[in-house]
Amino acid sequence: MSAHVQPDRFHFLHIDLNSFFASVEQQLHPEYRGRPLAVVPTMADTTSCIAASYEAKRLGIKTGTQVGEAKRICPDIILIAGNHTEYAKYSHEIAKAVELACPVSHTPSIDEMVCELIGREQEPPRARRIALEIKQSIYKNVGEALRCSIGMAPNRYLAKIASDMQKPDGLIGLLPSQLPRAIAHLELRDLPGVGARTELRLNKKGITTMEQLLALDRNGMRTLFDSVWGDRMYHWLRGVQTEDTTGNNVAQAVQKSLGHSHVLAPEHRSPEGSWAVAHKLLHKAAMRLRMEHFYTGSLSVTIRYQLTREQAEARAAHGKVKQHYSGIKNSGWGMEARFRDCQDTLTLLEILRSLWAQRPQGAEFQKPFFVGITLRDLIPEDEHQPELFANPNNRADLSATMDKLNLKYGHTTLHFAGMLPARESAPTRIAFTQIPVQYGVDYM
Repeated sequence: MSAHVQPDRFHFLHIDLNSFFASVEQQLHPEYRGRPLAVVPTMADTTSCIAASYEAKRLGIKTGTQVGEAKRICPDIILIAGNHTEYAKYSHEIAKAVELACPVSHTPSIDEMVCELIGREQEPPRARRIALEIKQSIYKNVGEALRCSIGMAPNRYLAKIASDMQKPDGLIGLLPSQLPRAIAHLELRDLPGVGARTELRLNKKGITTMEQLLALDRNGMRTLFDSVWGDRMYHWLRGVQTEDTTGNNVAQAVQKSLGHSHVLAPEHRSPEGSWAVAHKLLHKAAMRLRMEHFYTGSLSVTIRYQLTREQAEARAAHGKVKQHYSGIKNSGWGMEARFRDCQDTLTLLEILRSLWAQRPQGAEFQKPFFVGITLRDLIPEDEHQPELFANPNNRADLSATMDKLNLKYGHTTLHFAGMLPARESAPTRIAFTQIPVQYGVDYM
């Protein structure tokens, strides 16, 4: 299908919330507006900024900038430990505000939403009016410090590209008649799905500019990416809709896993402290498992250990040193256990304890700084085959009672004693591709 015979209509609006975490903080604290601000996971110079206000971005501080470097660039920068419960609340409130103007059809991440236009809504003047109504609805109903950029396009892939073309508070439309010349000036990295590794691979094949990429025919694109992805991208960049226009190739499948991970605070970077945090992570994961009506048949634990300079140098000689985004050089360990599907906390805790006992020992494994717990092989409750004989210890009833109290009074109200030292640690964090859900009075 040729892009030139397509009607000039917009099928999708992609809403990108600008510097979302930082903007929420400026909404909550009017005194921070107009000032350089960064949201950080912990108050440590070795960690990295997870969001920066536009005032900070203009100085060169962005997501991923090390906190110590951000302070060097701007000694007066405001640093705030992330409040992920508030970010989740604001994301939900913004979605409600968007819905007043146009239904949200898809939520790719906590700071993105997609609206699919139908009928006469697709006409460019009407689509633009809807986009402006969305902006006004967010401003009026949620907060004046919250801004968004909106991309309008004939498919979701291009709509996402358009949303990044003008920030902050942008509104860009890409019509079929303008394509692909309207995006010829972009960089390869501006394409969703093209990261550093993909760009390097394209460069090695002689493609270094967008013009070179767009000059390829359909077969050339497929050969370049060595997959159907190239074929899809050829059509997307010309405004054509294909069966999958997500731009991120996410499988629309049943959920396969859930879990939590945490970079340990300095006071918990010990065998005892890391166990307490792992215990809490399991407590949260097991509760989510039941709230989302799953059983699990697999549990895995991951630990990363900080290395001293001497240990890192010794390992580097054998090419075995990993580096965390915070700059910490580390070694890692992980193990998985498979078992008959269950969902109660006590059984899962016993499994975790058996895995934990097998963690490595020695000088290089005395300072854990990261712990992750993942439950896999999820089975929907209605597909679970109950045991012939009921559990004599009433573990399911115990978990149900814990859930009832924790939903009412907070997720750490009732718990097993092992997590007590880390009761206030490992708060809810946001993975950009997953928005925490409110269960009872808290978010997870």
